[in-house]
Amino acid sequence: MEYLLIAWPKVLEQIQKAKQVLLLIDFDGTLAPIVERPELAEMPERTRGLLKELSTQSHFALGIISGRAKEDLKRKVGLDGVIYAGNHGFEIEGPGINFVNPVVSEVRPLFGTIKQILFSNLEVIKGVTIEDKGITLSIHYRQVDAGKTKDVKTMIESGINCVSSRGLIKVISGKKVYEVKPAVNWDKGKAIRLIIKNVGKGGRKSGLLPIYLGDDISDEDAFQTIEKYGRGITVHVGEPHSISLARYFLRSPDEVYSFLTRLKDDAQKISLQRRSDQHSDGLSTS
Repeated sequence: MEYLLIAWPKVLEQIQKAKQVLLLIDFDGTLAPIVERPELAEMPERTRGLLKELSTQSHFALGIISGRAKEDLKRKVGLDGVIYAGNHGFEIEGPGINFVNPVVSEVRPLFGTIKQILFSNLEVIKGVTIEDKGITLSIHYRQVDAGKTKDVKTMIESGINCVSSRGLIKVISGKKVYEVKPAVNWDKGKAIRLIIKNVGKGGRKSGLLPIYLGDDISDEDAFQTIEKYGRGITVHVGEPHSISLARYFLRSPDEVYSFLTRLKDDAQKISLQRRSDQHSDGLSTS
């Protein structure tokens, strides 16, 4: 795993050769620092400004992918012309795409029952925060006493098992959070595959360069998809470790900001050069 800011010349060469860049970024822990309570997470205004400038570049497409509900994600980011993939990609909205995984309607009644049980069971554990995202739940235990963290998992599992879920609901773990979601073969990686097909019409021959930045376990599916695509840039945000499938790393949202600054500056130069080349071509043929 290479440090992205040092490897920048090599990465920039890929960007310069690409016909179009698809920049996909996780929100919590990547664009916004991790906080004790998820509703308090905020993306710095300086980062929002960079994303806005990047989204206006003619050869860039921008998407934000998160475990947050899509509408919550849109409020937190606050930019038009951007692809928003909420609930780990169960719902996607943006230029030319509007998708809701069909399994959502099938499990919604069952999920409603499980929500009621989990809210009732977990309210006795001090420090638990339950984020209801409509079609998934995020159960945060960052503020729970260390001796009680095992009780959180036990209560989640017993709550799901006490109804006839028939294997339709699954629980996955992240950074001090359990995600309760429909047990369908769908994740951030599959959502990215759908977005790539939508943006890069023509497949690998389209000249599309996908870039993905994420910090959590759920982002590994995204890294895997982009690595399988054959050419792409995958960035783990956090300390480097051998488990991640990402090719590069940045240590923090502050370093993500530094990366976006370089990307914005060079993207503007590339756009100017391409316009100049097109103008020159036009003059030569006239």
